[in-house]
Amino acid sequence: MAKPNGGLITETNEQYYAGAQRFQYSGVPLVATFDTKLVLGSWDPFNPQYQVNNFKLYTSETGLPETYNEYQGAYSVVDNAIVFDDPSPMPNGWYVIIQLKTLTGGKYGNRDAYGDAVEQNQGNYAYTNLTDVIDAYMTIYVGEGKLIPDVKRTDVIFHAKRGLQEFSYDTLKSIRSQELTIPASLNLAIPQDYVNYTSMSYIDAYGVKHPIYPANSLRVSPYQVPLQDDKGQPTTDSLGDMLEGSSITNERWAEANANLLSGAISRGEYNEITDKLGWNMNAGQRYGGDPQYMQSNGWFNMNERDGSIMFSSNLRGRLIVLEYISDGLAYDGMDFKVPKMAEDALYSHISHAIISTRMGQPEYVVQRLKRERYAKLRNAKIRLSNIKLSEIVQVMRGKSKWIK
Repeated sequence: MAKPNGGLITETNEQYYAGAQRFQYSGVPLVATFDTKLVLGSWDPFNPQYQVNNFKLYTSETGLPETYNEYQGAYSVVDNAIVFDDPSPMPNGWYVIIQLKTLTGGKYGNRDAYGDAVEQNQGNYAYTNLTDVIDAYMTIYVGEGKLIPDVKRTDVIFHAKRGLQEFSYDTLKSIRSQELTIPASLNLAIPQDYVNYTSMSYIDAYGVKHPIYPANSLRVSPYQVPLQDDKGQPTTDSLGDMLEGSSITNERWAEANANLLSGAISRGEYNEITDKLGWNMNAGQRYGGDPQYMQSNGWFNMNERDGSIMFSSNLRGRLIVLEYISDGLAYDGMDFKVPKMAEDALYSHISHAIISTRMGQPEYVVQRLKRERYAKLRNAKIRLSNIKLSEIVQVMRGKSKWIK
C-alpha cells in the first residue's frame, strides 16, 4: 500500500524507495516523517558545513517534476521540521520536496543529492532501536506486581548495552567489512571499532574472493624492540625509559619470498625441472610440507604493538576485504539497531542481569531466568543463522558427483 495506515510501517513508498517527501507550503513548518532524522549543517551551499546535510530542499511553483530547483533561502531544522527563516520566507502555495541524499543522486534537482541516507534506512524494518527496547522493558517488566518492582533506567541501559555487546560476538549480525588496498609498507591500521576478525580475503580481477590465512606459528610481531649495546643490554634514555628501534623481524617478513615459504614452484620453474631431470611431480606429491602454509594466497598477522595488520609480500598492491566483529556500540549508541528476532532474548538477558545482581533474591528465580535467557538466546542464534533448506539441498546434491 502507498501510505501507512496505523501499522508499524511509518513511511510511504516514495519516502522509503526514493527518499522524498512532498508538501504544499501553507505558512507552517514542514514536519518530515522519515525514519531517518534530518541532519542540517548549514543551509548555505557556500558554507563548508553544507556538506554535512543528509538532505536537500527543492521547490516548485507548479509541482511539475521537471520544474523543481534547489531552494537557496535560509531555513533551519527544529525537531525534524523545516522552518523557513525571514527575510525570504517560502511563498504560500509553492510545492516543496525534502530529498534525502541517495547513491543515485535523488529524483529531484537534476539528481545532485548524492549520499547514502536513503540506503542506510532501507532494510531497517527487521530491526528496532535500543531506545525503544528500553522503553518497552520499563513499561512491561517494571512496576508494582511485576517481576521487577522498581529499577533505575540507567541500570536497564547498562545491562541492555552489555547484552548487546555479548550478543554481537556470536549471535547478532555485527560483522562489518572494509575494502582496502595493501600499500607498499604491507601494513594496514586495525579498524577503529575492531574486536576480532572473522575472515580476510583478496579480490581478484573478476571480483572473486580468495581467503588469506593467518600466519600463526609462521611468524611473530615482537611487541618491544629494544636498542641494545655491544654487550646485548637494552639501552635507556636520560629518564630511564627503554630506547626502541624498528623491528628487523618485520623487515625480513616484508621482503620474504612467498614461494620459498609455501614451497610453490612457478610454471616456468616446473617445466625447466621436468625437462632437464625428468621428474614427474604431480600436484600433491611433495612430502614433508605443512598444509596450512602450502598455499599461494598469502598470510596476515595482527601486530598488537603497532595496532596494525601485516601482510606477506605477495599481497603488496592487492585489493582485500577485511570482515571483522564489532561490539555494536561503537557509533550508534542508543540508536543501535537490535534485530527483532533477538529482541525477546535481550529482554530475558536484562531481567536475569538485574535480578542476579540484587541481594536477597531467591536462587530458584535467578536460575529460572538464567535458563530462560539461555533458551531464548539459542532460539535467536538459530533464527539469525539464516539457514535455508533449499540451499542446503543444493549443496548436498554435489555430494553424489563422481570425481574422475
